[in-house]
Formats: sequence, structure tokens, C-alpha cells
Amino acid sequence: MISAMKFILLFLSGIVLHLGITPVQALLHRFEVRRSLHTRLCTTKSMLTVNGQFPGPTIYARRGDLVTVDIVNLSDRNITIHWHGVKMPRYPWSDGTNLVTMCPITPGNKFRQRMILSDEEGTLFWHAHSDWSRATVYGAIIILPPTTESYPFPKPHAQIPILLGLWWNDDIDEVYQNFIAEGRDPAAVDAFLMNGQPGDLYPCSTQDTFRLKVETGKTYHIRMVSALMHFIVFFKIAGHNVTVVGADGSYTKPLNTDYILIGPGQTIDFLLETNQPPSHYYMAYKIYTRGSNDTTPRSPLFRSDYVPSTGILEYVGNYTPPPSPLFPPFPEAWPSTTIYFSNKLRSLANDKHPIDVPINITEKLFFVLSINLWPCRANSCLESDRFLASINNVSMIMPETSVLEAYYKGIKGVFTPNFPDHPERVFNFTYVSLGQNASHPRFATAVYMLDYNATVEIVFQNTILGNGLDHPIHIHGYSFYHLGSGLGNFDEARDRLNLNLVDPPFMDTVIVPRFGWTVVRFKASNPGVWYMHCHYDRHQSWGMKMVFIVKDGDRPEEKMLPPPQDMPRCDTPPLDYYY
Repeated sequence: MISAMKFILLFLSGIVLHLGITPVQALLHRFEVRRSLHTRLCTTKSMLTVNGQFPGPTIYARRGDLVTVDIVNLSDRNITIHWHGVKMPRYPWSDGTNLVTMCPITPGNKFRQRMILSDEEGTLFWHAHSDWSRATVYGAIIILPPTTESYPFPKPHAQIPILLGLWWNDDIDEVYQNFIAEGRDPAAVDAFLMNGQPGDLYPCSTQDTFRLKVETGKTYHIRMVSALMHFIVFFKIAGHNVTVVGADGSYTKPLNTDYILIGPGQTIDFLLETNQPPSHYYMAYKIYTRGSNDTTPRSPLFRSDYVPSTGILEYVGNYTPPPSPLFPPFPEAWPSTTIYFSNKLRSLANDKHPIDVPINITEKLFFVLSINLWPCRANSCLESDRFLASINNVSMIMPETSVLEAYYKGIKGVFTPNFPDHPERVFNFTYVSLGQNASHPRFATAVYMLDYNATVEIVFQNTILGNGLDHPIHIHGYSFYHLGSGLGNFDEARDRLNLNLVDPPFMDTVIVPRFGWTVVRFKASNPGVWYMHCHYDRHQSWGMKMVFIVKDGDRPEEKMLPPPQDMPRCDTPPLDYYY
């Protein structure tokens, strides 16, 4: 008789073949999660890493590969690892979402996760998905075309991953615990990182600044990952334009630009042509913050005196470098800035890279995103109330066992299948704020049920509550077509006429603009349990998250696969939220 594990592996191979993709190779990695010592800003601390590396190891694969990763937890913390942007067709068991698709891997235990690549091609990333461990546990996933195919652009001279991250001198667990206890934004960060280094504008950092050595007249493929937890940023290279060719593991039409705007959870592929006089040029990024004329109160997290992270682009050759590299100017940040950049992205939408935008919509969802208030009776709170966050005024409570296990085994009382498809309260979302009592959310572990192959449209509507903030929204298990974004309240008669149904980008994370809206569509063809949340970690911790359950279809290849035998047990209840 065939073993259960072999049965699952045969099923996984069948998924890839069913998608019309020949598996290129099966890859095996070992990720040891452990504490290791790292020094930045003259401060050394012990922190969680994978294989002692910060950032963690890069996974290279080709479209259609089956990648196996043995996660071995040698640390003192619970851990889960999520393959961000990988659709994991029919196999949510390895999606790696704490208490949604799995319970955490406890200290001293291990779990073999299978990353099933399907149509993804480009740059994605992996990161921890438990508490705020992803501050230090993350790395790139580079997905190349099959060996028989080429890029939709001339082959570059070299490919360079650039990962953006954050550094706190304090232990991230302490930052997280204080954040929960105080009920407000977390402590300000101590540095912004580029490939793990702050750059030479920070103390004790000059010798380790990331340097990219280039030859004149070449084209370099930059694979940018935003592993930032709380910030949208502008990235620029002094004296150079770049050409965007991909986002979130999908190719785009070439977009020439002098800056990149990228939010937490997003990836951007762009080409850099080294066509300037040989010299040294700063590569730098700074946070996207409010325009100079915006006088609304700012959180201490969004300090105006943050130092940009820098790397140095160094042309090789015989010349005298300048005393200091040329520094780039940055654009002004307005609510329309994110809209302008994201609306310029376009799918290739050609014979080799076709798109399939759903037209006849069967599920119309209107999701209102809000920062809320809740009375705080704990002495640790900085104010009389604490911040929460919600979708359609529902602030999600994490269960004590995984939603996926409860759904698969029919365990009652873990979740309710009644997440609202529209807000319970309608008001002038982007112009009228509510009083404290009126902004209270309700708490639930509610999911939204979708039939297999349902065609889904979501209008994400931002609000002015909490002074209004952008929200980078990520959906697990799916990429979606971003049809457009705009300012104000979404207007069916006016705004629907301007949606892009011709060549919208295929994304897994989209920025819903401050004081504005965003529309996405996808086809629910991936059965399973899939998380949706704001990728600002503080907003996710406050409750801006929910779960889709996509039911099985009728045919065998339309049904969710069974779980592996080594799924982690649910032994440890989640941290109380201090409500």
C-alpha cells in the first residue's frame, strides 16, 4: 500500500501538471530558526534568524517548481513561516499563517513545508508569520522562467536582490509586548536597512554599507522586497531612472520612472541601466509620510527626522570618486502619490502572458478599513483608550486552534461563517470622523465563505478614522487584478467607469490610499482557508484581518488536499490581547 506521505507528494506533483506546467525540479532546503548575535548602530543583540543569517537565505527556483523546506525550530519562540505571494494551489497546509492555516512550530520541533509554485514568476519573499518575528526572519524568493523560456525583456547582465527592513536596538519581543500593553503605536525604529545594513549616514555603519559595483553600459535586474513592517517608502538612485518590469511575482509593461514607491509586503522588479558618468551614487529610501501642508497630528512612529537608509552604486573603472556620493531628491508625499504610482502599473496582457479579468461578478464585497478606539482599563495604557483596527467594523480575534484544522475536521465553535459583505454602519467615510463610542468595533472570528470558482470583486474603502492611513492589503492563496484606486468615497456611477479592465496588474498586495479606495477582482479557484490582512503589522495586531474559506469544487482536481502527517499540534494558546 502507498503511504500517506507518498500519496500527498503524488497529489502535489499532479497539481503542477494539472496547471499545464512541467515541474522543473524538486528543491530541498533546511531552515534552522535560532537566536544569533548581530550588531548594528554599535549595539549587539540576540535575535531570531534563519541559519544565523540576517536577512535570511534566498530561495532560487523556477516557475512550476516544488520547493520543500524543513523548518527546524531551535529557538525559544514559537514560529511559522509564510511564503508570501505563493498561491499554494489546493494546499493551504503549508501557507504558514499562525492560527489560520496552522498552529506554530514550538521550540524543539520541526515541520516540513512544501512551497508549490504555479504561475508565479519574478520576485516574492518568505517571512515569519507569528507575532512580530518577521522583523528579523525574512528572505527573498527568486522565481526564474523555465530553462526553455526567456524573460519578456533583454537578459540582464546581473540580478541583485535588495531587501528593505527595519532595526530596533531593543529586542523585537520587547517592542511588541510594550506596543500591546500601551495601546498605541509601537516605539520609533532606530534604523532603516538595505540588505540588512543601515548605510553610512548612521553611526558605526560605514564599513558595512551595501555597495553595488556596476560596469558602464550594462543592464542590472534589481529585485526589491519590502520586508518593512510599518512604512511605505520612496526608493531612488541618484542620477538614474529605472524601468519597472514586474511586481508581486508577475511581469508588467515597462514603466520608466525616477523613483519606486513600495509598501510592506510588496515586491518590485526593475531594470537599472548604468548610463551615467562613472562615479559613486547613493541608492536611498525614506518613508512616505504626509505632505508638508498636512497639519493633522502625527504618531511618534512617523518621526520627521528619520535618517534615510543608503547603499552606494559604484561604477568600476579609473576615475576619482567624489568626496561624497550624489544624493537623490525625493518626491512630496500626498494621498494621491500612492494612487499615481500604482495606477501606472500594467500587466503585459499579450499572447505569451495573457490575463483573465473576471467580468461577470458573483460576489460583490464592500470592505471598509478603519482604525478604531476601545476603552482601556489597564494601567499600562498610555491613554484612556487603545487603538484597534477593523474590516467592516469587525476586529478579528485569533482562535486557539487553526481555522483550517477546524474547517477540515468540522470542529465547532472556532469560527463563524458570517463575516459581513458590507459595513454595518454607513457614513461619509473619508470626510466625517466619529465619536469615541461610535468608533468601537465588535470582536469576532468570522470568515467569509466563497463557492468554488466564484468571481469576486472587493471595493476597499478607507476611512478618516484614526486620522486616516494607507493600508497595504495582502490576500493569501491568490493574486488579484488591481483595477484602480482613487480619492474620496467610491462612487458607483463615477468611479466604475474608470476601472482598468484591459491590462490591470496582477498583485498579491495593494495599497489602499489614505482618504481613498481600491478595487480588486479575482476568481476563487483555489479551495482552502486563506487569510487577508493589512500588512502594517501594528494594524494586523489591532485586528485588521479576516479569513476567506473557498469551498471545494465538484471534480477531484477542484478539492483541497489532505494535511501532511507532521502538522504542528496546537499546544500553546495565543497571547491575550488585553481587551
